[in-house]
Formats: sequence, structure tokens, C-alpha cells
Amino acid sequence: MWALVINPVSGQGKGASLGTYVAGFLNSRNIAYEIIIGKNQIDQSDLLTNFITKFPDCDGVIAVGGDGLLHLTLQKTVPAQIPLAIIPAGTGNDFVRTLGWSLTEIDEILNAILHTKPRQIDLGLVDGEWFGAILSTGFDSIVNERANAMSWPKGPKKYDVAIAFELPRFKPRHYEITLDDRTISTQAMLIAVANGRSYGGGMLVCPEAELADGLFDVMVLHPISKIEFLKVFPRVFKGTHISHPAVEIVRSKKVSITADAVAYADGERVGQLPITAECISGALSTWMP
Repeated sequence: MWALVINPVSGQGKGASLGTYVAGFLNSRNIAYEIIIGKNQIDQSDLLTNFITKFPDCDGVIAVGGDGLLHLTLQKTVPAQIPLAIIPAGTGNDFVRTLGWSLTEIDEILNAILHTKPRQIDLGLVDGEWFGAILSTGFDSIVNERANAMSWPKGPKKYDVAIAFELPRFKPRHYEITLDDRTISTQAMLIAVANGRSYGGGMLVCPEAELADGLFDVMVLHPISKIEFLKVFPRVFKGTHISHPAVEIVRSKKVSITADAVAYADGERVGQLPITAECISGALSTWMP
């Protein structure tokens, strides 16, 4: 028995159409499943909890949605040690990218789920909350705060507008970053604690991060001028920004960050700093190409 968890509104309706496709795929192969669609995130979480209670030895959970649905399902599947597969139907889909799947390989992902064994990968745990890809604080979190408060435009363009609003007034903040072996006290524009490689719909903020090395890649962007920021920013989509002298990347199993700032993980608001995150080896069973 599988749980098919669908966010019908993800990707501006892509979740609904892909959810229907996945259900048809499972039906055609006589695979038993139960559809879980909640009225909201809390309801969806409760329904998944009920399913896991009813079927503790289920085959796994298939989540059709974006990184927000990934974040929700991780909180339930990881403690229950249930395999989780993600069908990309959101606007960012960064966790699926990090796993190595093309966003168009829906049949390949589904066939892998049915015919291959899942693999163990690392997850981040920040103050009791699991995350798969990136935990971040700084400019990108401020942009997230602004974008979440906007009703227009829809989709990825919302973040472009939020950047245009926030960049002119943005100022670097002072951070205390405690790693396994040292503490960094610095002004910074952005800090990314990476289990996966990308966020924001393909921004390779930590292109060398690995999902099974037991360590975070921690990227610190030290202060640069706004003109220089606009020059460096496009390079993040190819991961070539890491050669810039203002970019520092270190590795650590545990990271604590203190500042007057907020943090986001997998695009979901974690809350005000201070925070402490730890990379947990082999926390999740999932499928990779």
C-alpha cells in the first residue's frame, strides 16, 4: 500500500494534473494506494499521520508537489522510517534536481519507485524540523518574507519583484556561525547551509554539496556592493559564483547561527535566529537515478 500525497495547487495547478497521471500509472499496474489531499497544510499533515498509523508497514509515500510538500512529508515519513518519493510539480523542485532527476522524467521516477530499492541519503535537522535541500538566512530570506506577503505576480516572477523591492534597502548583518571546529564572526549578506546543491528553482548555491557525505556545505557571502551583487548573482545558476573572493564555503556536520534575522528551509519559514542545524546521515530512504 502506498500513500499518494497530492498538492493540487502546486505549480499553478500542475500538482492536480500530475497527481491524476500518477494515480492512472498506479491503477494500470494494479498498485494499491490511498490518495491524500488536505484542505490545507495542517489537514494534509494530519491525514498523512492517520495513513501512517493505519499502515505502518506501507511501501512508501509518493508526494506530488514542490519543495513545500517535500518539507511537510519529511516531518512524517522520516520518524516513521518510511521511504519517500517526490514527483516534481512545484515551481522550484530543487530537491528533485539535487537527487539527479530531470524534471521531465516522471515515468522514469515512477518506474524506479516500483522496480528498484530506495537509497539512504542525509537530511538536515534544524531545531527539530527536517529539511532536504537548503537552510538559509540573509538576503534570500528577506526576499522570501516579501514574496510570501505579495498576492501579485504569481509564480517565480514574484521573487524577481521581491528582489527589486528589497535589494536597494538591504544591509549586511552581523552573524556568529559556530561550526564543528571553529566560530566565524562576520558581516554577511547571505548564509546557506546546504544538504542539497540548489534552491530557488535551480540556483546552485553549493554546487559541490553531496547527499551522502554526512556534512553540510556552508556558503557565506561576505559583503559586496549592490552593483557587484547584481553582477555575481546570475553566476549562481551555474555554480560559478563560488570562485568569487567574497564567497566562502566550509563543511561542517553541525552549524549554529546567531543574528537578528530569520531563516528558511526548503522555502518554508523556520523562524527567528538563533538556530542550530545538524546533518543526519542516512535519515531518508528515497530513489535516485
